[in-house]
Amino acid sequence: MIQIKGGKLVTEDGIIDSDVFVRKDRIIDISRDQILHAGMVIDAKDCYVFPGFIDIHSDYIEHITAPRPQSMMDFTLALRVAERELVTHGITTMYHSLSFYKSGNKNGNPVRLKSNVEKLMNLITQAHHEKHLIRHRFHARLEIDNLEGVEDLIDYIDNGHVHLLSFMDHTPGQGQYRDLEKYRSIRESYGSVFSDEGFESYINKRQAVRRLTPEECKGIAEHAIRRGIPVASHDDDSHEKLKRNHEVGVRISEFPITIDVAASAREMGYFTVAGAPNVLLGGSHSNNLCAHEAIGEGVIDILSSDYYPAAMLHSLFKLHREFGHPLHEVLKLLTLHPAMALGIERDFGSIKKGKKADLLVVKLLENKFPVITSVLVDGDYVYETRYR
Repeated sequence: MIQIKGGKLVTEDGIIDSDVFVRKDRIIDISRDQILHAGMVIDAKDCYVFPGFIDIHSDYIEHITAPRPQSMMDFTLALRVAERELVTHGITTMYHSLSFYKSGNKNGNPVRLKSNVEKLMNLITQAHHEKHLIRHRFHARLEIDNLEGVEDLIDYIDNGHVHLLSFMDHTPGQGQYRDLEKYRSIRESYGSVFSDEGFESYINKRQAVRRLTPEECKGIAEHAIRRGIPVASHDDDSHEKLKRNHEVGVRISEFPITIDVAASAREMGYFTVAGAPNVLLGGSHSNNLCAHEAIGEGVIDILSSDYYPAAMLHSLFKLHREFGHPLHEVLKLLTLHPAMALGIERDFGSIKKGKKADLLVVKLLENKFPVITSVLVDGDYVYETRYR
């Protein structure tokens, strides 16, 4: 048995001074007065105790695997390096977001080639049969112009590889890239320099490509849902698109483009997702929704790390300190709400007797800079760091 002693527990309802007792993979008691004989005691004096973070959307594994377009690292090395970093940021359950692009799509990311996606997918599945630190899950992102990838995706679903499915449409002129000049600057930052005529031709070509129809998406979504896999949409930019996606079976709206769209999504019963880096940066790098404003309006349920894992912990404290949100309420954006969206809230997402013992001890250096000093995953003490 493990006892986390003397900490400030951040629960669903508030902050309490209490100890947590863990046996095997579960929380067996929460009490300051209980006398139980623990084999290990973790000192959490002057520290917070959080449930582990659940990261619903992150392509960080792509950056670890290919830190530069021409530098592809060993995939096993990449996954193990990634989880060692993720655990230091309190991420105990990671939905690795890997994109299924149409063959020949020049997206500049070699990890998104079909063979490489399959390789990482298999490593994510295999991780739980080997030594590992955190809980790895596979978030399959299907670009809706990738008609040839549907059969493979169905096969991955049937073989138990997929834990979350999202439909993506990165066609310029809508969604994330509705601002074509912003889209042009993003493309050119990756080395794709266009003349005016060349850019216009490129846009026309991208917009003319055949995509999956709503009926075809619905068939894929229903296949996933029958197997207990939640389904998300990406970059919703209108009430009409939300309505179509809702009819398809989508219940998670990732990165709605505006506060109005996020509000519509909430009204329709979606869980809404924004990026934690957006909170740290004070706004969207694509001139879209400002996350902290949307959270203030009550239209964002979940924060994901997106591409920067450290943003999870630090966005939480920024929302609490600079914008006045109660700590236990904003913590739900990283824990309970993603668990609910993914259908795993019975076991994960909060500190409660009987739930899985995914727990973080969070210390404030000089009373201001949050760091994670201890991590339990499934009741195993997997990480500790000490500042000198």
